[in-house]
Amino acid sequence: MSQSALRTTPVETAGVADRQAPRLHRRAADVAERSWRPVALLVVCFAAWWLIAATELVQPYLVPSPGRTLDVILDKPDYLWQHTWVTTYETLLGFVIAVAVGIFSAVVMVYSSTVEKTLYPILLFAQVVPKIAIAPLFVVWLGFGIAPKILIAVLIAFFPVVISMVTGLKAVDPEMLQLSATMGASPWQTFRKIRFPASLPHLFSGLKVAVTLAVTGAVVGEFVGANEGLGYVILQANGNLDTPMLFAGLLVMSLIGVVLFVLVEIAEKVFLPWHASRRDVAATTAY
Repeated sequence: MSQSALRTTPVETAGVADRQAPRLHRRAADVAERSWRPVALLVVCFAAWWLIAATELVQPYLVPSPGRTLDVILDKPDYLWQHTWVTTYETLLGFVIAVAVGIFSAVVMVYSSTVEKTLYPILLFAQVVPKIAIAPLFVVWLGFGIAPKILIAVLIAFFPVVISMVTGLKAVDPEMLQLSATMGASPWQTFRKIRFPASLPHLFSGLKVAVTLAVTGAVVGEFVGANEGLGYVILQANGNLDTPMLFAGLLVMSLIGVVLFVLVEIAEKVFLPWHASRRDVAATTAY
């Protein structure tokens, strides 16, 4: 290696380090800026919870203290983990099926007006019907296994996915579609290069809603008929007036939804770094 290269290497390395340091500080500041408000709100909520329990404004058997709830979680970690894993598995499987079927249905509806006019009212009717009302039918038809829980999770998570995907596919600039047709692009090339990428921001908005609803669907299925899962834990605790365990199950269930929501947001940042909502500096205008 030449002497000139040896002389420039430390300088270049220092320059890279100098450029990376502000970026790390800026990212840390951005994370802190986005996080302190929800963290502060959670602290206030837990403080209010503790105050209500400490002053006995509500009887302890109705609202246990945060400390008692935490003790239950720490005393029975294996028990809660076993049921948490069951609910998480049902949620993820139902969510994946809902995404696959929802995207396929949306594509078919966009490319066929006949299918859209036929299928859309049925989808709306299925969404309006309360899932808790038809959940016992699924248990009768499919038994007490995992199938009814997954089916309810799919039905609840499906609607946001298909609606957001249809909206995204229809929101493409018509001039872009005309340009692709003029240049001789096939329908598949137009879909792959224009329609699908343009629909991703809408799709991820629907996925954030769907993944949290999938947790609710799995737990609702467990309420109706199950011998494992967080829904089963909550139902048993309610029947035994074990409110600390009931609150522990609710906290863990909420944590599952939050974690899955964050994972979808991370996926959105990975796949949509170009979108305006994902830029570090967003342009805002006040009128």
